[in-house]
Amino acid sequence: QVPLVESGGGLVQAGDALRLSCVASGRTFSTYVMGWFRQAPGKEREFVAAIRWSSGSTYYADSVKGRFTISRDNAKNTVYLQMNSLRPEDTAVYYCAAANKVLMVAVATLYDSWGQGTQVTVSS
Repeated sequence: QVPLVESGGGLVQAGDALRLSCVASGRTFSTYVMGWFRQAPGKEREFVAAIRWSSGSTYYADSVKGRFTISRDNAKNTVYLQMNSLRPEDTAVYYCAAANKVLMVAVATLYDSWGQGTQVTVSS
């Protein structure tokens, strides 16, 4: 497993932006996929975005496409989730996750490392 630490959540108004960070430590990540998932109260955890560490290929849920951007900084072993035009329905705990050599990047059960989560609250 990979230790992951998220930061950057908070309380914002609709239309505002936030950037989440996830620092990964302890190994090299060339074969890893890094993902962001979120879970709202009473709902299942859902896929938000993912990035392949080596190629930089990115993947997004339809609900965030065009508003969120996932990126990585190899030198800092950090993955970011830039969230623009936030909506109240984006309110959730956001989790960073890591998976080695997976094809189905949107499947949460394929990720074996998870951060502690960071709360994002968007008021209307």
